[in-house]
Amino acid sequence: MPRYRCIIVDDDEIDRLTVWSYAQKQESLEIVGMYSSAQEILSQGIDFSTLDIAFLDIDMPGMSGLHLRQFLQEIPVCVFISAHPEYAAETFALETLDFIVKPLKAERFQQTMVRIEQYLTLREKASYLDKTLGTDQIVIKEGHTESKIQLNEILYLEALKDYTLIITPHKRHCVLASIGNLLKESHFQSFVRIHRSYAVQRSVVKHKKPQEIELENGVTIPIGRSYKEIAMQLL
Repeated sequence: MPRYRCIIVDDDEIDRLTVWSYAQKQESLEIVGMYSSAQEILSQGIDFSTLDIAFLDIDMPGMSGLHLRQFLQEIPVCVFISAHPEYAAETFALETLDFIVKPLKAERFQQTMVRIEQYLTLREKASYLDKTLGTDQIVIKEGHTESKIQLNEILYLEALKDYTLIITPHKRHCVLASIGNLLKESHFQSFVRIHRSYAVQRSVVKHKKPQEIELENGVTIPIGRSYKEIAMQLL
């Protein structure tokens, strides 16, 4: 099992130790350090490129966790743990993988760990998308293997930070390209973004409900609040 190096930054000692208590039980985590402020960690001279995960509080004296994240861009995974849910939307503009509302619970932390491990595993295996086969087919290069995919076989796209999952009935491919950039390509003009994290192929939509879209294979995709007007045009 891979070991992911993490840091914990929270000005509240009890909250800081709570994160530590859950993190130290995870075989996949190595806790590099715990810090009570942004200033403390920035003064340590740490090479942030050697870290994988940052667990950050937001409301801290001096520099907030939101501001701190801008200094930690080399750390691929950021999880905010805060008592202020109103900051959630703002954090996702800062390359955030998850947002947890305090008080932190063991079950919720475990859900986050599943997301972290899935993301970092996919990140390590991310493939290259070669868009040179015309308008009806793409090539996914995974190591020395190439997979040809008919565009009409793709069910939907799922955003995963700066990566995108391309979902077909047979396999999930992870490519190093944001969902926004993929949707700008002519190959993906038949896809409609119905959520910050999802875009669906028009031809595979079976039913449309107020809060979700059902695809022909039975998979349901949520409709984002700001995408409802677009989603209404699917059927």
